[in-house]
Amino acid sequence: MKTKAVRLYGKKKLKLEEFELPPIDDDQILVEIVSDSICMSTYKEAAQGSGHKRVPNDIDQNPIIIGHEFCGKIIEVGGKWQHKFKKGDKFGIQPNIKWPGTMDGLGAPGYSYPYTGGSATFIIIPNEVMVQNCLLEYKNDTYFYGSLAEPMSCIVAAFKASYHIEDNYIFHMGIKDGGNMAILAGVGPMGLGAIDYALHNQEKRPSLLVATDIDQGRLNRAESIYRPEDAAKDGIKLIYVNTAKIENVEDYMNSLSDGKGYDDVFVYAPVRQVVELGDKILGFDGCLNFFAGPTDNNFSATLNFYNIHYLSHHIAGTSGGNTSDMLEAIQLMDSGRINPTAMVTHIGGLNAVVDATLNLPNIPGGKKLIYTSIDLELTALDEFAEKGNTDSLFAALGEIVGRNNGLWSPESEQYLLLHAPRI
Repeated sequence: MKTKAVRLYGKKKLKLEEFELPPIDDDQILVEIVSDSICMSTYKEAAQGSGHKRVPNDIDQNPIIIGHEFCGKIIEVGGKWQHKFKKGDKFGIQPNIKWPGTMDGLGAPGYSYPYTGGSATFIIIPNEVMVQNCLLEYKNDTYFYGSLAEPMSCIVAAFKASYHIEDNYIFHMGIKDGGNMAILAGVGPMGLGAIDYALHNQEKRPSLLVATDIDQGRLNRAESIYRPEDAAKDGIKLIYVNTAKIENVEDYMNSLSDGKGYDDVFVYAPVRQVVELGDKILGFDGCLNFFAGPTDNNFSATLNFYNIHYLSHHIAGTSGGNTSDMLEAIQLMDSGRINPTAMVTHIGGLNAVVDATLNLPNIPGGKKLIYTSIDLELTALDEFAEKGNTDSLFAALGEIVGRNNGLWSPESEQYLLLHAPRI
């Protein structure tokens, strides 16, 4: 079967190509990709090439398919897995696999395989994905929720990785229930997902949630989606702060916590000043989670080790999630408790992946959602109405998005898949 896919050949060397997939082995599964969202991790992978810990050294001769936030449907199942999967099933994938012999246990779909990645029309799922229960049953009618389940699983994992310690040195994993939380640089796509999860998860939630950024437009959009008045109904005080407009950010942030500081701080940008602010506003037994992975392997920031010793400050860093985290994300989406649609600000087809990936840090907004079967330039949702003046597809999509508070939706996905030009 022929596939079209974006493959990585070296540092910033991406190509959209058509090529033949080999027949699947007895322990493999052939799938069709419907949606894949572009992650900043994919940009880092493309920028580093084989310097990335999950990318093989020979991609100049054996390129890999990029993209790891994908969802689709099964086309053919090898004999080994026919007891569990069947043709026509929808699936989600947990790409954070660890498999002996694969890049020192660090191989992953979208990073390490010549025939497995989300930026493609058809791919082959290797045996190790199924062995580790990382090909997940997915029953939602909407594909893009399946793509967003992966980034949401990373957020779930981060909240679980925070920890606090009682006086008798008993560790309690997870954020402090009813505590003070700050999400710094927190209204980008992952920050929005973290706000959603903090407000609506079924376990531990803060009583004070402060989300910061330096872009007022992004803060306004976040506040229109996750509204303080709605959070207040659940007993959570939600505050948005533009730190660019405040002279002494540390003092202001601490004043919002009545001088107690924050039990849980999440840092969503690899910026030294943001990390150091997070350290300064921690309260007693506070935990800072450095979520944003830097591309610079010498990235560093100053931390107060006096406070680590005497005020029991903790530092954690998380990357990715596991299968249980992704299943929780899917369950929360299916139940309607969380709705990470706010992450999505751009839509495009497979033809848009190369440019969007290589220029990702310079493209404003949140998630760039790709539908791999279509040919469509990357377009911001807030540009639909204007483009609709000359394009009937965008006119219809703009009307649908307008009826949904400016957000992508199941209805807009269905319309796009029915009417957009095929790749």
